[in-house]
Amino acid sequence: MPISSRMDVYFQPTKRAIDDLPDECLFEIFKRLQTGKSKSCCACVSRRWLMLLSTIRRAENGNNSFGSSKSDDTEMSSGCNNGYLTRHLEGKRATDIRLAAIAVGTSNHGGLGKLSIKGMNSICGATNVGLTSVAHGCPSLRTLSLWNIASIGDEGMLEIAKECHLLEKFDICQCPLITNRALIAIAEGCLNLTVLSIESCPNIGNESLQAIGRSCSKLQSISLKNCPLISDCGVSSLISSASCSLHKVKLQALNITDFSLAVIGHYGKFVTHLTLCSLQNVTEKGFWMMGNAQALKLLSLLTITSCQGVTDVSLAAIGNGCKSLKQICFRKCCFISDDGLEAFSKAARTLTGLELEECNKITISGIVGSLTNHEPNLKSLVLVKCSGIKDTALQIPLLFHGSSLRRLSIRHCAGFGAAARLVTLGRQCPQLQQLDLVGLYGLTDAVLLPLLESCGGLVKVNLSGCLNLSDESVLALARLHGATIQLLNLDGCRKITDKSLVAIADKLVVLNELHVSNCAASDHGLCALARSEHVNLLVLSLAGCCGITSRSLASLERLGKTLVGLNLKGCNSISSSSVKALAEKLWSCDILV
Repeated sequence: MPISSRMDVYFQPTKRAIDDLPDECLFEIFKRLQTGKSKSCCACVSRRWLMLLSTIRRAENGNNSFGSSKSDDTEMSSGCNNGYLTRHLEGKRATDIRLAAIAVGTSNHGGLGKLSIKGMNSICGATNVGLTSVAHGCPSLRTLSLWNIASIGDEGMLEIAKECHLLEKFDICQCPLITNRALIAIAEGCLNLTVLSIESCPNIGNESLQAIGRSCSKLQSISLKNCPLISDCGVSSLISSASCSLHKVKLQALNITDFSLAVIGHYGKFVTHLTLCSLQNVTEKGFWMMGNAQALKLLSLLTITSCQGVTDVSLAAIGNGCKSLKQICFRKCCFISDDGLEAFSKAARTLTGLELEECNKITISGIVGSLTNHEPNLKSLVLVKCSGIKDTALQIPLLFHGSSLRRLSIRHCAGFGAAARLVTLGRQCPQLQQLDLVGLYGLTDAVLLPLLESCGGLVKVNLSGCLNLSDESVLALARLHGATIQLLNLDGCRKITDKSLVAIADKLVVLNELHVSNCAASDHGLCALARSEHVNLLVLSLAGCCGITSRSLASLERLGKTLVGLNLKGCNSISSSSVKALAEKLWSCDILV
């Protein structure tokens, strides 16, 4: 064989590609890229290049750069650390590849400010690798939420603590691999932290809260829920250490005792919002000490749910110690009675909102006493599923004048509404603007009409689930309040017919939200609404109205010019082809079918 042929055989030149370079060489090349466009183009080449680019820290970008112009430098530096952008990944979309793409793609387009990752039914491909990419490429990150993620642990969080020093809001829920080690690092590395929420994290305990209290002097809001390792030691340390900045506190389903509530009462000088839920180990003494400590001078909103330690005695102490309370909500507090509510009302005279849910020892007598004590200030009264509130329970006349009351909401109080007590109550509140009477089966036209006549100008009316109301009530409502009503909910009022829709079309000139689901409405009533010149609805709910058929397609199209939400669930008389045609024409309206 000739020498030339043998050379062709043994010395054929091989084509070398840049992708054949080892990661170390590519890394050195990539970190010298100046423009965001160049990085994005390289990231699109392959998954390998994307992941390599995502490992470059912001501080390493542009070192010993080559081939860049002044305009490139300007592009890279303009606004990349401001944190304007928000990204949300959920379920299968939450992967390391997407997190790496976010880290690379957002760095030169305003910077990533908010990131939310939410697993769904344990399906989540995001791991420490992806979170590390975010930490390296997004030092502008200010808000981080991790929900239901079993694949992210301390390693990724340590990188966040090391790189994202601007972090202000941190929310974790059902992250079993995150431990005290990560939270301590966050406390020491993210000194700007203002909002912290921890829920159902079994490996986070007192050491984390102690570190947060020591290091995060700007902390304003703390929410702790269902963390078995958190006890009095951690809660008391955090509350006492952050007493000068802490404004909002929420404690739910924790293994804390009276001691923690005593600390809150002593150190919560700047707390304005306090929520206490399902604290089974806190007794009457704990709530009593919290109130009598006299430090909660700025507390304006208090919510207590399912706490057996709330009794008449502790409620009176809370009223005496919290003189600035504006709104209070008691849910499932079964030991509160009329005596405790009255004692509280006499002490907390600045109250503007009162909500009671499933407080079954409270009767209409206690409500009247509370209204009387707060006559000049009370703006909102909400009663939900309070079985003790019955018409027959009140044997004394209503002597108060609730001229300040703007909202009256009575929901699913089965014994209320059949007699004249509701009428008397309404007549004492001439300035009502929002009226919610929901699920009151005993409410009839004869009871409701005098109440409507006594009110000046209702704006929002919810009568859903009041099965015995008829067109007569709606006609009166349209006649008396047609110039002011903006929202009307008649869901489940089965006696409401087209007659009501015609009155609504004629009289309600500023209505923008109408709910008539499961009513006796038909095509005729909908046609009347569509023909009205002053009807400009934004939301219309017709769910379960079997009388609405495909013949209403033209009416729905006319109404759809202003609609942003339309509910047609259960409207079985409307064909699927009609719904499809309607959706094509009302492209700006969200249609539920």
